[in-house]
Amino acid sequence: MGRFLQIAGLVIGLIALVLQFAITIPASMAAGRSLFGSIVFYFSFFTVLTNIAAVMVHAALVSPAGYAWFPAFAGQRLRSGVAVAITLVFIVYRTVLAGLWQPQGLFLLCDILLHYITPLIFVLWWLIAGADGKTRWRDISWWMIYPLAYLAYALIRAPFAGEVPYPFLDVARNGMASVAVSALGVTALFIGLSVLAVLIDHGAGGLRGKPATRMG
Repeated sequence: MGRFLQIAGLVIGLIALVLQFAITIPASMAAGRSLFGSIVFYFSFFTVLTNIAAVMVHAALVSPAGYAWFPAFAGQRLRSGVAVAITLVFIVYRTVLAGLWQPQGLFLLCDILLHYITPLIFVLWWLIAGADGKTRWRDISWWMIYPLAYLAYALIRAPFAGEVPYPFLDVARNGMASVAVSALGVTALFIGLSVLAVLIDHGAGGLRGKPATRMG
């Protein structure tokens, strides 16, 4: 089952990302962005970046011989961190963003694939085959680098690009205080999911007869 989910996650994730790129670039250019600006716009979404990371994890471990094609993405620390990040993608989109727009056609398909299907596949794969009891509490500090770096990028880019990837990060419209509250809320959610991931990982390791590493 784990192998099936891994291949399904790799194939569906690649299809969704390529299709999203193919429909986003022309639409973005039609909205007045340059080709380069449109490419930057595409890669400015936390959803896209996290789905790329999920695909890389699947690809890193897809070799039937167990060889890690991309060693950096094959390690337990990174794949557990991606499980946390892609769960965040699902929760924030479902609770905050889904009601803000009504995608149609291929945009709707990509919306479903990137926000619902790929997170579900990755988390199920992680629970079945990816979690092995080797995460440590200090891994959370490493995982936090990703959302904090993304937040810094989005806020620094906004004055120059005149846009933000997500409405709750729009300082010009919402004010600094509102954006700070939203950012703190998402950060707290990420930390909570990280704690849960460490606990689940150690529980999964115990169920499989693999002694958990010291949770230091």
